[in-house]
Amino acid sequence: MESGKQNEYAAFEEKVRRTVYLDNLSPNVTESVVRTALDQYGTVKSVEFIPNYLEPRNMPQCALVEMEKEKQAKVVISTLSEFPFMMSGMPRPVRARAAVAEMFGDRPRKPGRQIRIRWLDTADPDFEVASKLKQLVKRHATETAVMLKVNSKSCIKIHSFQGV
Repeated sequence: MESGKQNEYAAFEEKVRRTVYLDNLSPNVTESVVRTALDQYGTVKSVEFIPNYLEPRNMPQCALVEMEKEKQAKVVISTLSEFPFMMSGMPRPVRARAAVAEMFGDRPRKPGRQIRIRWLDTADPDFEVASKLKQLVKRHATETAVMLKVNSKSCIKIHSFQGV
């Protein structure tokens, strides 16, 4: 059973090596546009757009593009990292970089990884670190809530101004 999980994770790592992260895509870019633009470098196996819930709808998008071979992904990354290009005349120059495992929402659990949970005594040296992390998480949650509230109000104002 452990061997099956290791094989599954090894296949996932291979997928990550074949995948390119595209940034600064126009909101109008579709899967067919991405496929057409990257077909010159090799066969595109899949395109997955990454949703960004913190920005208004007209902001640039990101995508994970899986190529057929790792070498093709490296060519895309080296080409687009040096020379950003326009996709189908869209107004934003596209950037590319290698994907990392954390970008995938469906990644399998890494074999052998253990998560341990324990209560910390206030005298424990890790207690201060844990307290700082807890405060940081609360701060980020508050900032995110404020950003979402401000963005939703500004989007409503823009739509009402445009007559939508």
